[in-house]
Amino acid sequence: MGVRSRRLLQAAIALLVLGALLHTLAFWHLHAMKPTPALTELPVALSLMAWIGAVFYLLLLLRVKGAGLAALVAPAAFLGAFTASLQLPGGSPAVQQHPLWSHLHVLLASGGFALLGVAGAAGVLYVAHDREIKGKRRSAVRSTLPALETLDRVNGLALAVGYLLLSLGMVTGIVWVYASEARLWPGTWHANATLVAWIVYAAVLYARFGANQGSRRSALQSAVGFGVLLVAVLGVGLLS
Repeated sequence: MGVRSRRLLQAAIALLVLGALLHTLAFWHLHAMKPTPALTELPVALSLMAWIGAVFYLLLLLRVKGAGLAALVAPAAFLGAFTASLQLPGGSPAVQQHPLWSHLHVLLASGGFALLGVAGAAGVLYVAHDREIKGKRRSAVRSTLPALETLDRVNGLALAVGYLLLSLGMVTGIVWVYASEARLWPGTWHANATLVAWIVYAAVLYARFGANQGSRRSALQSAVGFGVLLVAVLGVGLLS
């Protein structure tokens, strides 16, 4: 079973590489469309998040032995891209005011969302693997999951970089709103929920890097934090 699982894992990574390449070609085709769908459209942004998350994870594999993360990253990337493809705008998109700031906002925020998703996935797997080891289960010995140290390293790196990108995304969003509407904060449900998620992540980062919190609790909090962000960005975004 262990050998079979490892082979399936290698096949999953190969399919993820192929999917990322096809996704890149899809973005190229999307850019060539007339009119080009705006990045600020939620389906396009969702597709971008899925692509960034997959590419970041694949690049991460060049530095760490984290193949087991594919068990969560690959399905999440597929669902994000597939869901976005079903909802891509078909009509003429509205003309965006200040496209530089709007595009920077979406790119940075999408990158932050994707990396925090990887951090959340590493957190979930850390908690699961830690439970297997402490329970002295046989599955822990044969597990294809990365070592706890690797999962903790991935979690910390993705958490720090993801939060930085999300923060820059919020800053560029504020600049975009001010340039377009002469106010600093849009006051929408989506913006307010994202701010709440940003504050939650600030607490998570402080606990991990400032208060020297344990790895297991940090992993759990990063997973919960991504759940909050998921509701804020997608749940509230779809309902508003």
